[in-house]
Amino acid sequence: MEPYTGFACKIEKADLCSTCGMEENHFFCGMSGKTRFALEEISFNSFYPQGARLFGEGQFPRGVFIICNGRAKLSICSRNGRALTRIADAGEMLGLSATLEGRPYEGSAEMLDAGQVNFIRRDHFLQLLNKSAEASLRVARHISNDYFAVHEQVKVLALSDSVSEKLARLLLGWCDKKGRETDHGIHLKFSLTHGEVAQMIGVSRETVTRQLSEMRGKGIIHLKGSNLLITNKAALQELVTL
Repeated sequence: MEPYTGFACKIEKADLCSTCGMEENHFFCGMSGKTRFALEEISFNSFYPQGARLFGEGQFPRGVFIICNGRAKLSICSRNGRALTRIADAGEMLGLSATLEGRPYEGSAEMLDAGQVNFIRRDHFLQLLNKSAEASLRVARHISNDYFAVHEQVKVLALSDSVSEKLARLLLGWCDKKGRETDHGIHLKFSLTHGEVAQMIGVSRETVTRQLSEMRGKGIIHLKGSNLLITNKAALQELVTL
């Protein structure tokens, strides 16, 4: 049974792990041929449009979703409508903890970009882990990576004394993870809205807009369209107290 998303998804021409040609450190990549074949046998490979919902907060876990390309937005909402967001990149597995424990999904996930996602039903996934030590080890590593990602977000939210520090921590984290060194500074793709950035650090959209404008005015960053250039990383680091 395929996952219900509320959006039409294209099944045709979705790449299998053995044919996609990617050599990145994603969940499937680097596994032995035997394990890859076992995963392909139980995976639904589909293309999802931007905005397609993979699962909702509180839903029973039907299985796990592996992002092959594109990105997804993970959100947890409070009763008063406030949301906390994290961006999941290609290679991440979503819904893993809920699937392993048989508990409701702890948040919701929707596609931030159009891209391919592999879905594996919960019963098939658990059977694979029981049979394959290699897949189990990959899952353990993924849980560890999830822990560090949450740890970094907690540092941004709980250990920052000001909004400027929260934003500085977020930008510095992006520099370390995704930044590309150039002659003029560190280049980042900035394809999120100010509202989405605000949800990541627990402030209002207007506050993010104001802070980015101030950083731009001080020559710390240069932002044009989806291109963000960190021109003064040292100034960002000075905003971080711990």
